[in-house]
Amino acid sequence: MSILVVLAHPHPGSFNHAIAATCLDALHSTGRRVVFHDLYQESFDPVVTHTEIVGGAPLAPTVEAHCRELASADGIVVIHPNWWGQPPAILKGWVDRVVRPGVAYRFLEDDDGEGVPEGLLSATAALVFNTANTPPLREREAFGDPLEALWSKCIFGLCGVQRVERRTFAVVVTSTEEWRRQWLREVWDLVTETFPPL
Repeated sequence: MSILVVLAHPHPGSFNHAIAATCLDALHSTGRRVVFHDLYQESFDPVVTHTEIVGGAPLAPTVEAHCRELASADGIVVIHPNWWGQPPAILKGWVDRVVRPGVAYRFLEDDDGEGVPEGLLSATAALVFNTANTPPLREREAFGDPLEALWSKCIFGLCGVQRVERRTFAVVVTSTEEWRRQWLREVWDLVTETFPPL
């Protein structure tokens, strides 16, 4: 039983990296097998080509490996900053290339792609941790919290993941050390509650 953890932040000293380290420690404490990808450190190529878009297309070995890990994961954790109401481009490209037909979803017979796909992921839960420099109330009132819809409805919801929880930690740029310690305690608690010891 494995948990897939995907991190997308370019700065190794970022709070996103601290969240990822806490997630990994928490998961290891539960005895779970963890598959971890730091997309920036690995220089993941986010550019999908036209030949790769269709289901069953030949894939680069790296993408094939990511697809296998996603398909077999019992749980998923994604960590990224909120940039313009979106994930960083490298993570969007990971979604484009890895959360793909035949791996994460399929259309039913006689459906040419207009209907609602059937989710294929075996993960029972997904956690998304975001950092932001916009206060949560403003994010909701001014922008409608686009990341909530993206992860809960447009990605994981469509791909068959029943439980999707997202936490945003803000405002990072003015946060104190005590706030960040408290946020990391929240990360640990949510990870170990969602993916308890085997």
